Amino acid sequence: MSGNFVKKCSILFLFLTILLLLPLGLSVKAQDFDRNQYIYDSAGLLTTEEAAELQNLASELGNERETAFIILSLNGTDGKVLKQYVEDFYDEQAPGFDQPHGNTAILAIDMQERDVYLAGFKKAEQYLDDGRLDQIRDSITPDLSAGNYYQAFSAFLNTSYEFMSEEPSYSSDGYSGNGSGGSPEGYIAYDSEGNQENILFQWWFQLIVALIVGCTAVAIMAYRSGGRVTVNARTYMDSDKSKVVSKYDNFVNQTVTRQRKPDNPKSGGGGGITGGGHSHSGSSGKF
Repeated sequence: MSGNFVKKCSILFLFLTILLLLPLGLSVKAQDFDRNQYIYDSAGLLTTEEAAELQNLASELGNERETAFIILSLNGTDGKVLKQYVEDFYDEQAPGFDQPHGNTAILAIDMQERDVYLAGFKKAEQYLDDGRLDQIRDSITPDLSAGNYYQAFSAFLNTSYEFMSEEPSYSSDGYSGNGSGGSPEGYIAYDSEGNQENILFQWWFQLIVALIVGCTAVAIMAYRSGGRVTVNARTYMDSDKSKVVSKYDNFVNQTVTRQRKPDNPKSGGGGGITGGGHSHSGSSGKF
């Protein structure tokens, strides 16, 4: 093998090593997250006593429902839409009741944009679907608008707790209602095991793909290491004896089309999938 080919293989091997070690680095970061903290009052909306009471309430209710109830108050989101901020929080911090990226319900408000977003992950995605989160958001928005943040946060915790005691029920026409008050006939409950992780984000699948890509790249470089043909039509052309004496381009006209650029939305819609592949329910609005 030539020295140049060996150098390319070394660079490729280093790149694949970094790619494979990246998920390990994210796991270490997630392990540093305090899974027993539920109230993150970065905007300073609560007194010390209020924050402590909400922390105890979130812990008590969360243990009964096996779900981490988290509240985030923010003074800006570093330019992100609040929905994306919550998704990144879940991806990077990996909250959950008893495991990373576990059952989690999040209420986030941004004081700068006056945005509110609610999200449910894993078990909470099933029990706190978009419809139920809409109901919770509608019920707490008046208190948020009036500056009664402790009351709004308490209502979020208690209402989410109540909803998660009611089986999620669905019909062919969509959501049936709050669950316990409706007739069980004609409805199909969510399978708690149905929400599996996306295979594209499993480490073993990424490892297989990385190995396939690496082997393919090495094979291509090995095939091309013997040199490539550089002969083309101009190789045998004598420009001095050619009958083509000159060439030129004439600029005829120019057309300019203008189109209005759509405005970026201030907030995301319902649920979705995070950058890390975790699906979730959601509800967003203003207060």
